[in-house]
Amino acid sequence: MKGEDVCDVHCINEDSVKDVKSQMLDDETFQMISDNFKVLSDPTRLKILYALILKEVCVCDLAAALEMTDSAISHQLRLLRHRNLVKFRKKGKMAYYSISDQRVIDMIQMESELIPPNKMESELTH
Repeated sequence: MKGEDVCDVHCINEDSVKDVKSQMLDDETFQMISDNFKVLSDPTRLKILYALILKEVCVCDLAAALEMTDSAISHQLRLLRHRNLVKFRKKGKMAYYSISDQRVIDMIQMESELIPPNKMESELTH
């Protein structure tokens, strides 16, 4: 017995298949996207990115805001920098970090909008 979530019959629409195949990205591109999602799957790195959306900050301030060590923050920032998600600039002895591309901001904002408004309330009551 088939479920409601699959076709009742196996019938291939060649035009649909051709359209999808012609617009499909290459494997290397999918791997790069997957690697970005792996980096973004860590809550600490998401907190760092969110903090950097709010304001350009130095490593010390970021560590204090997230209640982590400078070393732990630096490690996470290196991973984010390697994926070109953040950038830094030196000013004297300080290293200031910011988001490298508006698309990173857009992506995080879009993703946060997918969480239902009552999600936080329901988690607090359980």
